Amino acid sequence: MADVFKIAQHAKEASIKMLQLSSDIKNQVLLKIADELELNKDKIFLANNSDLKKAEINLKENKISNALYNRLKLDENKFKDMVKGVRDIVKLDDPVNKILWQKYIADGIMLKKVSCPIGVIGIIFEARPDVISQITSLAIKSSNAVILKGGSEAEETNLAIFNIINNALNSFNNFPKNTVSLIFSRDDVKEMLNLDNLIDLIIPRGSNNLVKYIKENTKIPVLGHSDGICHIYIDEFADCNKALNIIIDAKCQYPSACNSVETVLINKKIAKTILEPLLKKLKDNHVIINSDSEIKSLYPDYISNIVADWHKEYSEKEISIKFSNNTEEAINHINTFGSGHTDCIITENKENAEKFMTFVDSAGVYHNISTRFADGFRYGFGAEVGISTNKTHARGPVGLEGLTIYKYKLIGTGDIVSDFVSGKRKFL
Repeated sequence: MADVFKIAQHAKEASIKMLQLSSDIKNQVLLKIADELELNKDKIFLANNSDLKKAEINLKENKISNALYNRLKLDENKFKDMVKGVRDIVKLDDPVNKILWQKYIADGIMLKKVSCPIGVIGIIFEARPDVISQITSLAIKSSNAVILKGGSEAEETNLAIFNIINNALNSFNNFPKNTVSLIFSRDDVKEMLNLDNLIDLIIPRGSNNLVKYIKENTKIPVLGHSDGICHIYIDEFADCNKALNIIIDAKCQYPSACNSVETVLINKKIAKTILEPLLKKLKDNHVIINSDSEIKSLYPDYISNIVADWHKEYSEKEISIKFSNNTEEAINHINTFGSGHTDCIITENKENAEKFMTFVDSAGVYHNISTRFADGFRYGFGAEVGISTNKTHARGPVGLEGLTIYKYKLIGTGDIVSDFVSGKRKFL
């Protein structure tokens, strides 16, 4: 078991020193990390293969899901994206010490709102070993220190990537030590959750149970999402070819992702045109189809089950389909059963699109586009630390800006409140 208190103390000290770093130094460090990851690619894949062999045994024994196994697997494309993500962050503006706005509040008194790092961030994630490089890069660019806890199923891959990153950091004499730390056990997590005096934010990336556990067992602010129950609503004015292509992409391109579609709502007025082609296309792509009783009665050969719970995240090639009478009913269904992650309307009617995008209460509301675009890399953030459904300072894919907060700087010339209370001076 790690000495988590000491790790957090060192991370706190490092976070203060990070404030002194120039953008140039941070960018040099990130480029070094990208280079070292590429040079040590074979080590990373060797470690990942070792984790995958163990995971295959657990998969056969039903101890882990297919979705978790898929997230664990590091292939060539994921590796390229991982390294590219680090280099892309170098190209982004430094989010720290930006003047967000400034104004005179009285003659000679200037108030500034300035961006600053959050401080020490604890990241707890399951599988997904590529997360380490994403989070580390975003943390460095935004001048934060991080404490990472990966899932035990990816322990060897996590450790290999962590060691490569830390070797890169240690090659810079002027870079703070202990900026990036790694802990391993559940006991370590329990201790970390108690350190609200040292850790400023917790970001969990994983199952609903993980997020729920974190939220219930810490006083530290938590940023994240518990479920990825994404919807696509096919409006009566939808282009059917667009709808079919978008839904197949949103469900089948990477079913394990939290931004894959889980429920499709179909306006009854377009059902005769779209429903059977959609069911056929889903079946051709080996998707298990569940529905309401009305659709089941119409197409029993396509439907596996009647849906008992519309608040359901499959994370597999499985989907729920339901009729909707109109846009308002679809919006109400999404706001009732959705998770506030990402939801889409497919329509050529601008009025219905605007109504949907205004009244659906989710972090991402889309029009005629796959929900799989809900991703920091695809938004141009370089990478993301996760998706937030919180209504706090960060929502949706959380990139650099989501890892900063702000402070107010007030600059005067010997001013005192008494002058304003007495009426001698006035606020602008």
